[in-house]
Amino acid sequence: MPGKNIVLFGPPGAGKGTQAVKLKTLLSIPHISTGDMFRYHIKNNTELGRTAKEYSNKGKLVPDEVTIAMVRERLGQDDVKGGFLLDGFPRSKPQAEALDNILSEKNRRLDAVVNISISDDEIRSRLSKRAAIEGRADDADPAVIQNRIDTYKNQSEPCLAYYRPKKIVKDIHGIGSIDEVSARIAAVFA
Repeated sequence: MPGKNIVLFGPPGAGKGTQAVKLKTLLSIPHISTGDMFRYHIKNNTELGRTAKEYSNKGKLVPDEVTIAMVRERLGQDDVKGGFLLDGFPRSKPQAEALDNILSEKNRRLDAVVNISISDDEIRSRLSKRAAIEGRADDADPAVIQNRIDTYKNQSEPCLAYYRPKKIVKDIHGIGSIDEVSARIAAVFA
């Protein structure tokens, strides 16, 4: 299967990280998680990490210019020439526009936006469970969870409206077992 340039999209707790592991293997492309990049910087207490932690502890998004610069640098690396799976970017319409510009500079285009959808109640349930299992402070506080849901709806969901006219959004029902959701995603690329 040839390399593809894919964005994995969905609200917090939709299972993007879990599904990304399966999809990157299916498509033989690297998984680029902005969340992993931020966690690396937070763990290593870099300047970017301190900035990211300040925002994520409040359930807010890291400023676009920081995230865009990080993604631009990552998409310039050799291992993504055959395709990539972006997880956690874009999260706003300006980021979506910036991604189009980055790809255009490289004579590339986005092939698909895989949108995993779940309800707000399912988001709350999954994030609470994740907080207990993984000890993620950003998932433990109901007020922070609600802020993350609101931020997603207000800032991230407009990305879908931006991409829909391009006919590249693939909507996936995100409720069910990991394997059931994986099968729905794999069917998009069959």
